[in-house]
Amino acid sequence: MTNENDISNRYNVVVVGFGPAGAVAAGMLGARGHSTLVVDRLTGIYDKPRAIAIDHEIMRHFDNMGIADAVSPYIAPFTASQHFGAQGQLIRRIDMIPEPYPLGYTPSMVFTQPPVEAVLRSHAESFDCVTVELGTEMTGLDPRADQVVVALKDASGNTRNVAAKYVIGCDGASSRVRELSGMKLEDLVFDEPWLVVDVQVHEDALGKLPQTSAQFCNPARPTSYIMGPKNHRRWEIMLLPGEDPREMEKPDNVWRLLSPWLASDEGDLWRAAAYRFHALVADIWRNGRVLIAGDAAHQQPPFIGQGMCQGLRDVSNLVWRLDRILKGQSSDALLDSYTIERKRHVQTLTGKIKVIGQTICERDPDAAAARDARILADGGGKPLTITRQEIVPPIEDGLIATGGSPARGLLFPQPVIVEGASTRLLDRFTGPAWRLVLDGRRIQAADVEALAQAIDGIVIVAVAPQGHDAADPTALQEKDGVLSAWFDRHGVIAALVRPDHYVFGAAQTLEALRQQMDDLRLRLA
Repeated sequence: MTNENDISNRYNVVVVGFGPAGAVAAGMLGARGHSTLVVDRLTGIYDKPRAIAIDHEIMRHFDNMGIADAVSPYIAPFTASQHFGAQGQLIRRIDMIPEPYPLGYTPSMVFTQPPVEAVLRSHAESFDCVTVELGTEMTGLDPRADQVVVALKDASGNTRNVAAKYVIGCDGASSRVRELSGMKLEDLVFDEPWLVVDVQVHEDALGKLPQTSAQFCNPARPTSYIMGPKNHRRWEIMLLPGEDPREMEKPDNVWRLLSPWLASDEGDLWRAAAYRFHALVADIWRNGRVLIAGDAAHQQPPFIGQGMCQGLRDVSNLVWRLDRILKGQSSDALLDSYTIERKRHVQTLTGKIKVIGQTICERDPDAAAARDARILADGGGKPLTITRQEIVPPIEDGLIATGGSPARGLLFPQPVIVEGASTRLLDRFTGPAWRLVLDGRRIQAADVEALAQAIDGIVIVAVAPQGHDAADPTALQEKDGVLSAWFDRHGVIAALVRPDHYVFGAAQTLEALRQQMDDLRLRLA
């Protein structure tokens, strides 16, 4: 055990890994004033794209962090994905839900990772309470009752120890934090070899490529095609038995595989990397004061582009809990529901992704023909359109209201609020705090102020449609009726919303709301 005199610095949190999940965790902790050390054994950002998709939930967090404008030049809407069957026929579409968008942003987006990651890092580094040390490796963890001692080694081989109240391992699929903490990966039974190819396509060749993203469910060689921002295009190509992944990464082989779409003089090869698409989840995500997030906690096939989104959901779920604990507002039992919520969410979503992946990856021609017929039959003989948003599940268990509370665990919508001649999204009025949001047509903020006093820092806001004769004269006016329609759909007058934008519970009456507030107060304490 490390001697107390050997500890050089003390922090509230040490974050291991400065990729997207680690950078967002550090930025969120910094914004809340917590002393945070971030270490990463690498010295810079990987200059090639890995993740390519984010969604409106993640963009909402970026906006809450104040970086939406900074990342927007590197983001574009995700085009509909058309699925083509064994004979090249259209069998299904995966698209976005239509406007007005429920969270205020384009529901599905593609992005270019290196510049977005640079923005995330810059944001984290902007806080005086956040220290970033690159070229520094975490070599050991010594968990204790009141702290974790972290052994570090810099690029010159110098070693030292620091202490933290909590450690978050965002150190990737081969996580050393996970390994040292005794957390094990569970196999969710998906393992397929693929080649991921990114190309910066020349302007005069863009017109010959598909004009939407696509899944080519051809049993001879299943392939995904994704339209990234500007001239960035990605192919994910299934490798066949007997093909050497390292050989298939070589440019001549890559261009041979791309030849149905593009010639080698029509684009610049940005990246070609062979991967095994896995479905894995850690058995536990917390061991005492050590927690894991992102790829350290789970890996899933990329077929609907949710990998990085899941990592950022992890840290947004975790940071508000740590914030309350570090400020003495809650005991660290609040962390018990972190694994419950996020592991269940990952398992449910991975199950849905596996079904899509197994559909795409079918190699048997007869089974592929039966698959195509079944999918078309599901659409009444026509290609069925589903949305990416209906694939992503709610929170199913954890810190949500008990019983049959309507809407519990759902993402709470974010309407556009009208202010004179201008508009702002609802989060600009409330921030990412605990919120009690009221249907301003039916209930007034004054009716619930006494109830809400039991929750530290809760924000109360009423919202009504623009021009409606609201019950609450102070109600914010929403532009498109997104929230009013949500209240009507669930038959509720109020919603208790968590800092990560998930609904704790929604109430049909003031008495039901009182019961939910009492439940929440006890569980937060």
